[in-house]
Amino acid sequence: MSLPDLIEIVPLTEPVHAEITVPGSKSITNRALVLAALADGEVTLKGALWSEDTQVMVDCLQELGFMVNVETDPGEFCNRTITVYGKGGQVPRGGTVAQPMELFVGNAGTAARFLSAMVCLGEGVYRLHGVPRMHERPQAALFKSLRELGYQVDSENDKLPALIHGAGPKPGASCSVSIEESSQFASALLLAGRVGRWQIKVTGENAEESPYVRMTSELIKAFPHNGGEFQIEPDASSGSYFWAVGFIGTFVPDSPDAINGPFVTRWAPGGRFSLPINVKQWPVSQWQIDADFPTFLGFLTDHQPMTADDVLAAKSAYARQVGPDWRERTKREYSDWEGAQQVLEISRAEDLGDSVMTAIVTSALGSRRLSFTDLGRLRVQECERVVALRTELTKCGANIVEEGDTLTVSPSELHGAEIETYNDHRMAMCFGVLGLKVPGMKIKDPACVKKTFPNFWQKLAAQPPHGLGAKILDAKTRKELSHDDLFAD
Repeated sequence: MSLPDLIEIVPLTEPVHAEITVPGSKSITNRALVLAALADGEVTLKGALWSEDTQVMVDCLQELGFMVNVETDPGEFCNRTITVYGKGGQVPRGGTVAQPMELFVGNAGTAARFLSAMVCLGEGVYRLHGVPRMHERPQAALFKSLRELGYQVDSENDKLPALIHGAGPKPGASCSVSIEESSQFASALLLAGRVGRWQIKVTGENAEESPYVRMTSELIKAFPHNGGEFQIEPDASSGSYFWAVGFIGTFVPDSPDAINGPFVTRWAPGGRFSLPINVKQWPVSQWQIDADFPTFLGFLTDHQPMTADDVLAAKSAYARQVGPDWRERTKREYSDWEGAQQVLEISRAEDLGDSVMTAIVTSALGSRRLSFTDLGRLRVQECERVVALRTELTKCGANIVEEGDTLTVSPSELHGAEIETYNDHRMAMCFGVLGLKVPGMKIKDPACVKKTFPNFWQKLAAQPPHGLGAKILDAKTRKELSHDDLFAD
């Protein structure tokens, strides 16, 4: 069986206590696959995500001529143990202009950008192409940088499809790269640049503080380039959905014994709100910006303003749970957040990555106005996400305003709607979370979650403690879908 074209989420009616595992980080997995292919020896990646985007990368590496072995992971169904046999920095030869080596990247931005730089280290001609949406996504800044390094890139509009002419390493060659549209351009050059011996200058807004560029740099430092094992962290963006569900859905009596989660915030007189859903092995490396997501939960759904002391207490409790290296903000940063009428801001550039989408959708259930800023990069991802979020939340009755690259969400009475997902995995999962609270939420094309989280709907429906115990229906037949029905393949 496969997922139907339209599903309906039945809201949870009882408190849920669960410990959820989520698959490995897509961002780290695809970076690690490139580094493993360029390594000098055999590298085994443990906890690697196995989804559409990472399968595309593995397929491309195998097409290039790298040996890659994939084995199941007993701890998480959508993870794999992947062994890559590196060739010491050598990339197998491509084809000719008339018959280039074809590399299909689907709609995987990481594969499209990282492989564009990597194949420059080979010899011959490589043709990168993907699905129509990938052919619309930006590549120009990366292609410009590759040309500065001395490589030939042929493209009619500086997007895919493109012919890339490999010419091997170019020691001492230099370029600058702008990350205004995507930080993946810089990451692509850094991943291949260690072998190519390129000099790379990253430019653009907050270039030195870009969380994903920093992730790449730290990963390169920690990676076993001479062979060995490397552990992939769970994906923090994917974990955000379960933190959000735990925060918006459980009301418990006001007693110390009832407080079992790391966050407690005032919900109503005489009661407290606990967080009984835990995401296991939460990342503590600080590589993933979305690992910060739980620290913002109180601001997304708080029905009575938290004081600065409340915030610090919650963050300290969370720090104790995930480990001593968790970075803390100061009380001063939150001291202005006490006024109920003040509009709070959460930045896509500085505060959260892709989990900002979870935050935007979740905030519609809250009681204070929130602005989400610096959303420009969301416009050029799997879909035009700023417009998509505004459109679909409006369908649900949300009061949401788009101004420039900012979305401002005000308290609203929400109702169910049929959600268009635009073949975007994160649109489907964000509104799936909303469906666990708001009756009548129907999700179109739910199988699009296969891009990063193929068993997402199974996690929602599995019985606690390994799932949330939610009912998910075929929206047309009203039949409850089974575990096997809910896998996105």
